[in-house]
This record gives sequence, structure tokens and C-alpha cells, in this order.
Amino acid sequence: MFQIELPVILGGRNFSVWLQALLGTVVIIGYGWHFHHGMLRQAKHLRADMDTLISIGTLAALGYSFWFLVRGGEDLYFETGAVITALILLGKYFEAKSRGQASAAIKKLLQLGAKTAHRLRAEKIEDVPVEEVAVDDRLLVKPGEKIPVDGVVIEGMSNVDESMLTGESMPVGKKMNDLVYGATINLNGSLTMRATKVGADTVLAQIVKLVAEAQAKKAPIQKLVDRVAGVFVPIVIVLAILTAVGWYFATGDIAASIIPAVAVLVIACPCALGLATPTAIMVGTGHGATRGILIKNGEALEKAKRIDIVIFDKTGTLTQGKPNVTDIIVVGGKKETEVLTLAASLEKHSEHPLAQAVVRAAEERQLELVKVEEFESVSGSGVQGKVNSATVMIGNLRWLAKKQPLTASLESQAEQLEGEVKTVVGVALDGQVIGLIGIADTLKADAKEAVAALRAKGIKTVMLTGDNKRAAAFMAKSLGIEEVLAEVMPQDKSAKVKELQAAGAKVAFVGDGINDAPALVQADLGIAMGTGTDIAIEAGEIVLVKGNPMKVVEALTLARRTFSAIRQNLFWAFFYNVAAIPLAGFGLLSPIIAAGAMALSSVSVVGNSLRLRRGKMV
Repeated sequence: MFQIELPVILGGRNFSVWLQALLGTVVIIGYGWHFHHGMLRQAKHLRADMDTLISIGTLAALGYSFWFLVRGGEDLYFETGAVITALILLGKYFEAKSRGQASAAIKKLLQLGAKTAHRLRAEKIEDVPVEEVAVDDRLLVKPGEKIPVDGVVIEGMSNVDESMLTGESMPVGKKMNDLVYGATINLNGSLTMRATKVGADTVLAQIVKLVAEAQAKKAPIQKLVDRVAGVFVPIVIVLAILTAVGWYFATGDIAASIIPAVAVLVIACPCALGLATPTAIMVGTGHGATRGILIKNGEALEKAKRIDIVIFDKTGTLTQGKPNVTDIIVVGGKKETEVLTLAASLEKHSEHPLAQAVVRAAEERQLELVKVEEFESVSGSGVQGKVNSATVMIGNLRWLAKKQPLTASLESQAEQLEGEVKTVVGVALDGQVIGLIGIADTLKADAKEAVAALRAKGIKTVMLTGDNKRAAAFMAKSLGIEEVLAEVMPQDKSAKVKELQAAGAKVAFVGDGINDAPALVQADLGIAMGTGTDIAIEAGEIVLVKGNPMKVVEALTLARRTFSAIRQNLFWAFFYNVAAIPLAGFGLLSPIIAAGAMALSSVSVVGNSLRLRRGKMV
């Protein structure tokens, strides 16, 4: 049988009341010490923040309850102060968990790194931890394995999945002298590589570092929020005092005056205000990193939101940055492959950039080159040699025309190619021109699409180049760019940026070279291509890992969406405070309900920020 125990009385009070007092004190003073310490720290400098409100509100409930406990009153709120503290701590837990989710993509990147590497030593293969790999080590990467560190291919061909770095789903072909990055996946071929960057210098490590720095820094708007909170909190304290005084004069009851005042302090706690900016920045920079957009600081996001002109440095940003074969015109019944095979066989012996472009074109078509004898380079004209006893020449048309004049048709076709700002070389067999090859620095695949997308967003595009005006105008027209700054010397790039800024424009500069660094710094926002030089990358505030022009559009879109989320967060945080404080002051919200509503507002702000991980980026 059950026995019903009589209530235990201690000091004239039910033991449960003393238990409430003990547990309430432990929670409010012990678990809530962070808030009280923050309040004291701010008070030393005659400042106040949200910790001040929490501390004063809970201590008021605790002190009030002890006072009434001693005086024999019945209105005790030990559990109220404890629940307020618990709810706020719960809100901070959800905040911390959400922050962890915001950075989860970066943590996953770290986990994706290879654990071991196949190091080649004296033609022997030894498996070593990736931490032991040093610069210049030769490494073997088998099909299906992760590339252990950053490096350059020295032997083999394969396709590599770089989606975890760049967000691009299509595999990237790799051959000799191509760069490869740690943690990307080698798909179908065996590669031998030389390590160039290890440890903290790898692209993966730099991504984590840049995002961590971005999340640690406050944007100017966050500094403004901090200043607003510094003014807002003292006003709330005054309102709480006036609430207590007003209720006391109205009722003459201390209990009836203290509770609404505590509710005002709790409901006004600007937790949501404090979370509005940092959570959006963390989610935005974390999401950008997974798409190959590295944002160095929160200030860059704020700047990117205001950009109305984007200046592209042509070479390396809109174009591939190296010459490529664009046209092959054949005559005399020859085939393109035959002309290209002869030209590449000869040019293989030359180090000229145009010669390398011809050789690359043959390699891409997997043509088998032939043996060349009696190779000779003719300075300023071209090269020549013997193939199967026949004389093959490749060079400028004036040189070839000395052997045999070009036909009117060939001259017309050559003029057409030159009108398209292409360099034209001729291929001759035993003095007879058998083909023309057009060579140019080709546009990146998505350059035209990027310009159109920026125009659709109301952002003007400008192309800056050292090319002559005719060549620049042709390139700009093919891209759809309306304004061109041509014949600009490297040292004058930053001055051109200044001119546009002086006219009131907010300018973003996109570049990849060492000589772009001053312009990247001068611009309101510097965007560096990750395929460029280390100096340019250091100077840029946003780095695009893959170097695709469309990533510029994605970066600016992400910035606008992030800033929109910040504005929404701030609106709801302020609206919540303004609407709820009068309710608390008039006694319509108890301290416990106020604490729950405050915690809910903080969670809603974090939830709104997490929406940045969804939606289109262009």
C-alpha cells in the first residue's frame, strides 16, 4: 500500500519552496554566469548590451523572490528566472548548432582530403601519410583515388572530378603540365604528379582559412547594429524602471510592479538583433565556398551588394590567357588533319607560344606526329624542315609568299581571319601553300553568358585591355560588352578604376595577373581568378577558385541574397522588440512567455539565414 507523506516544513515553508530557491539560484547564477560576467564587463566601460538585459532581468526575478521568501510573501519567481535562463541558453544552443550547420560544408571539405599518398622513390612506390608529403615529391594517383595534395601532372592523362572545389559537375581533363588539386577525385586514368603545395598551402586549406577569417570579421552593418544595441539597451532599462514605478503607483503592490518590469527586460533582449548579421554572413560565405567562391570577409559581401559596374581585365579572365588554334583552312585537296599533323610535327621543335598552340591542337585531336629532319628556325619568319624528303614550312605569309605568291582566295581568307583579330600562319609543302591556321586567345566558354547575366541584373560591364582599339572592339562586340578601355598600360589600370569611381560608380574589378593587383585593391571590390597569380589572389577580396566568368555573377548574386537576408533579419528583430515591449509593459506577457518568445525570435533569424543555402545563384 502507498503511504502519503505529509508536506515537509522547514523554517515555516514547504521544503519544495527551498528546493526551488536552491535550484533556481544554481541555474540563474551558475549556468547563467556568462550573462552576468558580460554585464559586469560592459558596466566597467559604462556600456550595455544584451547580456545586460538578461542579467538584470533574471537577477531581478531571483532577488525579488528571495525578498518575498524572507518576508513571507507567496509570489515567488525562482522558477521564472531559471526558465528564462534555460530558454535563452537553449536558444544559444540552437544558434551554435545552426552555426555548425552553416559551416558543415567546410568541415566536409576537410574530411574529403586524402589520408595517404603513393610516393615514388627510386621508381619504388611507398605509401605514406599525406602529412609527410613534401614539395617536389613525385606521387602516383591511381584511377578512383583522391589526389593527395596540389601539384602538376608530369605523366599520364585522366579526367578529374573537381566539383567539391568548384561546384562544376563536369569532369576536367588532365594531361602533362596541368594543375591538379588535393581532395579532388581522379576518375579513369593513372597520373604521376609533382607536389607543388602541401599542408596549409593547398587550395583546400586556403578555402577553410578564408572562410574562417570571413566569418570572424564583422561587416560595417554589423558594427552599426552593435552601436544601435548600445543605445537600445539603456533605453530598455529606463523603460523597465518606468514600468515598475508606473505599476507601483497604479497598484501599490511591489509584486505587481516587478513582474512587468522583468518581462520588459526579457522581451527586449536583442539576441535576434545580435544574430541577424553574423549568421547570414556565415551561411553565405560557407555556401559560397562549396561553389568555388571564396569570400575573405563580411565587408566584401556588403561592398558586392552595391556594385553597379564590373571591369573585366580581358586576358585570363574573359579569355583563356593563352593562344589556341581557332581555324584551319585547307587548299589543294588536303585534309585538316594532314595540314595540322605536318604543322605540329614541325612546331614541336619550337618554344614559341604560337607553336605550342599548334602542338596542343594536334594533341587534342590525338594526331600522331611524324619525324622531322633538318629543322631550322628562321628568325622573325617561321620554321622549316624535312618530312619524308619533302620541305615543310610554317610561318608568316610574307615569308611564304617569297617562294610562291598566295592566290587571291587565300589572301581574302587570311584578311578575314585577321579582321577577327586572329594571328594567321601559313603551312607550305615544297613551296606550295596547303593551308592557313588562325590562332587567337579564345574566349572562356561562359564569358558571353556572364556578360548577359550581369546586364540582366542591371550591372554594366567594361572590358579593359592593352590590345589595340580595333582588336578590343571586335572582342567586346563578340561578348556583348558596350564599353571598352583599350591600349591601357599595366601601370594605368588602377587609374582607370579611379576615373569610374570619381564619376560616382561602385566598381568591381576582375583580374588574375600580378599587374592587376593595384586595380584589385583600388576597386570597391576586387575579384581575383583563382587560376591567376598568388599576388592577385592575395589582393582580391573575393577569389573564384575555377576562374569562370559566371562565378562573378554567382558571387554578386550571393552577396545580394546574403544582404537581403540580413535586412530581413534586422527588420523582424526590431519589429519584434518594438511590438512586444508595450505588451510586456502593460502586463500582457509574463516573464516566462517573454523568454520563450525571445528565444523563438533568435531561432527564426538563424532559420532565415539558412535559407541562403537554397535557391538559384544566377
